[in-house]
Amino acid sequence: MRNLLALPVIFYVERMQEPVELPALVVEWCTRELGGTPVERLLSTTQMAEVAAVRLDDGRRIVVKVRPDEAGRAKACVDVQHFLANSRYPCPRPLTAVTVMDGQAVHAKEWLPGGDMLRGDGPNVAAKFAALLAELLTSALHVDVPPPLPNPAWVRWDHRDSDVWPTYDWHDARADQVELPRDLEETAIRVRSRMARAQLPSVVGHADWETQNVRWQSGKAYAVHDWDSLAWLPEAAIAGAASGTFAGAEHPTLAPVESSAVFLDVYQQTRGRAFTIEELQIAWAASLWPAAHSARTEVLYGKQPIALAALRDQASERLTRAKA
Repeated sequence: MRNLLALPVIFYVERMQEPVELPALVVEWCTRELGGTPVERLLSTTQMAEVAAVRLDDGRRIVVKVRPDEAGRAKACVDVQHFLANSRYPCPRPLTAVTVMDGQAVHAKEWLPGGDMLRGDGPNVAAKFAALLAELLTSALHVDVPPPLPNPAWVRWDHRDSDVWPTYDWHDARADQVELPRDLEETAIRVRSRMARAQLPSVVGHADWETQNVRWQSGKAYAVHDWDSLAWLPEAAIAGAASGTFAGAEHPTLAPVESSAVFLDVYQQTRGRAFTIEELQIAWAASLWPAAHSARTEVLYGKQPIALAALRDQASERLTRAKA
């Protein structure tokens, strides 16, 4: 889930040679942990983390990621990614464990440039993303890691903060300056209330299941990115959130209700397990929270109300299906 203030979206393409601009500690870390020194920067971006694709002096091309350490969350995310890579799931393979330096979690992974985004929000696209997520959950259920908490803000409806919304640096700076639409607040309140009544076990899953985080080749998934966005939630909630977000590319939005319904059907078929009535309701409730998070961002920063418009158009139907 991108911050709307952090565009453009990351595209994994090789650029012309540029001088390496990494902190000295990170350069030293690469030399120590990987046995090679960065000599060429292939890509760099700053969104939720500092990410740099570099060529080492021995010719290897790797990605170094640096982000704030949150109570061991980074280690859990990397451990899950490593497990999935070993299980032949399409994702970059971590090359190192996580090292915490000055409060920052650092690790390296293989660089997988290339592939194409699968754009669109129709049923056929929904089905492909649903099957891919179901394959991930089928494998991830077998990994033994501590819960990667706290959950990302765009799926953190279970927070214990005093406000309707969770504490989130990007939003908190503006929250007292801009008034949110009442219908947006009411949708968030109803989603939180419905989720609070759920009595379902949590599992680990990818919570930023958007077009811009997946690359495809010849009709097959080539690489799933953004493994910092794992969450510890009921399986139905992970699938539900993804059923709403899968079409997000340059701008987060909410997929049509009909496409989310196909997503949930295909997800269950691929997993070989039908959701209970309770799980289906939780899935529909969860489908609204990421869009509400994005709509709030739009309002706070005066962005084009793409997610807000979709939310207003669909909230009533989705809340009805959620029994919220």
